[in-house]
Amino acid sequence: MSRSFIALLTFLLAIGFAASPLFVSGFNGFSPDQFPIPQDNPPVQPAGYAFSIWGLIYLWLIVGMAWGLWKRREDYIWHDMRLPLSISLFIGCFWLTVAVASPVWAAILIWAMLISALYALFRSPRDDRGFAALPVGLYAGWLSAASCVALGLLAAGYGWMSANTAGLVFVGLAIVIAAGVQSTLRRAPTYGIAVIWALVAVIVQNVNASPTVAALAAGGAIALILPTYRAWRRV
Repeated sequence: MSRSFIALLTFLLAIGFAASPLFVSGFNGFSPDQFPIPQDNPPVQPAGYAFSIWGLIYLWLIVGMAWGLWKRREDYIWHDMRLPLSISLFIGCFWLTVAVASPVWAAILIWAMLISALYALFRSPRDDRGFAALPVGLYAGWLSAASCVALGLLAAGYGWMSANTAGLVFVGLAIVIAAGVQSTLRRAPTYGIAVIWALVAVIVQNVNASPTVAALAAGGAIALILPTYRAWRRV
């Protein structure tokens, strides 16, 4: 497939991804009764306001891919980023539909979205950051948190561990992944900002209900400030 076709496809997939919530009405996260052990206010899940970040993610990806289609249609570095990003966005177009039907398959698919998004982020051009690395970084950062939340919900919802233990294990996993990615990448500070945003929302969710999870999230957010700041200085 030509670079021009992939550029157009990625732009269209970004639009389709942003439009997908319009076709799945009323989805506000997994329902408690989607699990054998209902998950009411699970510690691993951020406070609801944090999901508003999707509006910025959708818009920035559309603008970035539109600019790339216009200005960098044949650019081979953009092409290297677009290929894995298009895979992630394609899965994302159908993720909400799957999530309504099966949390297990939703968890599998969100990890596929994360892996392809991270690959795209590491392949993103060092120039044109405002249209490439920064929006993809924000997207991949939120997916890093969300994919760990999905595993935490499954672990507690299927009785593999208690809700509090699942919160500690999978919030911890999100911190480890984020620290490794941001420290290795050394650019695209939006990645770390998205994870910090999620961790702060975990603190809000758990400050009274589960202080240990809140403390872990606070420690992780603080630990991510330095690599994120270093990446910010490279922008």
